[in-house]
Amino acid sequence: MPSDSMDDIELKNIQLQFPTARTLSRDDTNTTEEQVMTEKGSILVAIQGDRRKPAIMSFHDIGLNYIANFQAFFNYIDMRALLENFCVYHVNAPGQEEGAPALPEDYIYPTMDELADMLNIVMAHYNLKSVIGFGVGAGANILARFALNYPNKVECMCLINCASTQAGWIEWGYQKMNLRNLRAKGMTEGVRDYLMWHHFGKGTDERNHDLVEVYKQYFERHVQPVNLALFIDSYIRRSDLSISRETDPGKKNDNTLRMSVMNITGAFSPHIDDTVTLNGRLDPTNSTWMKIQDCGMVLEEQPGKVCEAFRLFLQGQGYGKCVTPQ
Repeated sequence: MPSDSMDDIELKNIQLQFPTARTLSRDDTNTTEEQVMTEKGSILVAIQGDRRKPAIMSFHDIGLNYIANFQAFFNYIDMRALLENFCVYHVNAPGQEEGAPALPEDYIYPTMDELADMLNIVMAHYNLKSVIGFGVGAGANILARFALNYPNKVECMCLINCASTQAGWIEWGYQKMNLRNLRAKGMTEGVRDYLMWHHFGKGTDERNHDLVEVYKQYFERHVQPVNLALFIDSYIRRSDLSISRETDPGKKNDNTLRMSVMNITGAFSPHIDDTVTLNGRLDPTNSTWMKIQDCGMVLEEQPGKVCEAFRLFLQGQGYGKCVTPQ
């Protein structure tokens, strides 16, 4: 039986703290946006942190940009402490930034390989010798391509929901329908629901109703539909990464990612099988597969767990002094 003395607990000095509402907007004064010119036109790069520090390069997934995909995570309290020793270069695919005008009708959107090559231009622009890759979905695939082409320029990578194969028939069919709707009607309910499933998986409304509403409104109000259609079209036309695991430990395998890779997905994500396939094609001595429970969109739903995993990952790559809490 509970004691009656419980009624005497002093509660006067306890203050309720309510979290601020989650928004997806340019309200981060610590981030500087710059345009970098490439052969495929100008792209937006948002820089967060001290440029003298080791570089992390991020790339977002379809339907998102650096704000929608990374702002909350990199401003999470534990990540802010870690990022005191790093500088993040958030690369945005052409036309995907907030407020972007529709790309010209004659604009030929870069292929996935061309998007990967654009990262080399960004590195040259900022005189970066090497980077730590951090990508989600389509962005993870682009960073993987870049790492295969320029292995000496990537120290290590954190890849979330990364597909290493061509698009399957089901993905191709749904996305082709989305392309038609985006070009003809804009952001329809069907396209929005597909994007919600792509990022969160099933049952998201039951897990986090407020977060769902934030992203639904973002897709409806802030995404340029024509530009998104072009990005999606490039993504579903992606080629296989053509990487494989060497079964003979005595042989050197140049046909895989040479740097360390942390391969992450969420337990409710629709991309679990893609990450398992990628895991089977990586060198087991320098790769880790991680499935985070109770989430689909890991950076939004479980930022603390991802931050801790990323911190330990960087510590294992020799960044111990940079990631050890003071």
